[in-house]
Amino acid sequence: MASNTIRHNRENCIGCSACAGVAPDFWEMGADGKSDLVGGTEREDGSVEKEIEDKDLAANMEAARSCPVNVIHVFKGSDKLI
Repeated sequence: MASNTIRHNRENCIGCSACAGVAPDFWEMGADGKSDLVGGTEREDGSVEKEIEDKDLAANMEAARSCPVNVIHVFKGSDKLI
């Protein structure tokens, strides 16, 4: 089974909170007003990443779709879904 991954470019987040509104189990607002990927790990390029299960794909795809600046991306294996 291919792993599913969420990747968040937090630096470019504008803090609209849409992701936290649609997927609060995975997204929360940080003290600086930007969204945080709950349990995510920072990568060398500055983005934050987390592996998720198939059952969590729909909620995180909705979070990615709700982002007005497209800083949330969802992958299934190496295939970018959003």
